[in-house]
Amino acid sequence: MEFLLKLWPPISFFIVSAVATAFALTGLYLVRKKYPAEVLKENHEVAAIIFNAFGLFYGVMLAFVVFVTWSGYSDATKDLEMEANLADDLFHISKAFQEPARTVMQKGMLDYVTSVEKDELERMAQGEIEIHSSGTMSGLITAFYQLDEKSFPNKQIYAEALSRLNNLAEYRRLRIFTGNDTVPPVVWLVLFVGAVFTVCFNYLFGMKNVRAQFLITATLTVTMSQILFLIYVLDHPFTGASRISTEPLRQVIEVMQAK
Repeated sequence: MEFLLKLWPPISFFIVSAVATAFALTGLYLVRKKYPAEVLKENHEVAAIIFNAFGLFYGVMLAFVVFVTWSGYSDATKDLEMEANLADDLFHISKAFQEPARTVMQKGMLDYVTSVEKDELERMAQGEIEIHSSGTMSGLITAFYQLDEKSFPNKQIYAEALSRLNNLAEYRRLRIFTGNDTVPPVVWLVLFVGAVFTVCFNYLFGMKNVRAQFLITATLTVTMSQILFLIYVLDHPFTGASRISTEPLRQVIEVMQAK
């Protein structure tokens, strides 16, 4: 289903809703064709009680999962913003270094932020990024530790730069952690089974106005399919058209290039 994430959101939501609704209405059509309304009306009293109880339970679960995935999406956004902010801080702190340390650190920071925007985020969307890599972060840390101590005007500047560099590495790891799928397969199984049961419960009611029942079933199916797809989108914060904005990184790159 990841190809749906790359489409324009209204189109992807429409496709998901249309497919789900087509299956739901087909099932309702087959049930109403086999069982007349008079037979189905016998289920109203018991089915209504069970449907209300099940609907309440399933609605609470949906709300909880949406909250968890939205929190993860928000955390991933904050981690990326903090990463960009720390990179900008380190770039400006390096202005206090002596040459050639100043140029080495500034170039390293620019290369790092550019690599995150152009390479790491793309590989994260494909699930290829690793926490410990030999890329620009590793090179940046190596370059920092190889700097001559005479390049630093005082120990306070060195300690502050080292602290910011460690924080930068930490927020990079947090970005990768929060970018991973947060909804386990077993939760998806419960969500899908619950959605199917909820829609199928509508088949037990025999409304005299068949068109109204089709409309009700379609509305319920569209709503539930959109919520489930919303959870799927939020569970992939760095993938597709609805991924987290890289504007903080672009702004930092512009500042570094202007220096």
